[in-house]
Amino acid sequence: MGKNKGSRLTITLECECKNNKANSVNKRKKGIARYTTSKNKRNTPHRLEIKKFCNCCNCHENFKEIK
Repeated sequence: MGKNKGSRLTITLECECKNNKANSVNKRKKGIARYTTSKNKRNTPHRLEIKKFCNCCNCHENFKEIK
């Protein structure tokens, strides 16, 4: 029998660069970079923000949680 995950949620992180027109020269490909991860909603009730590598920009950018 598997354990219940409890208060863990699966979330999607999306890059901020999708709306940034100044970075359009350095873009490697079109589209939106997304990651999926999980968080504990009791410990982190606010939206998560993590700095990760963006394949579109070819650099490290802030990824914010989306619905």
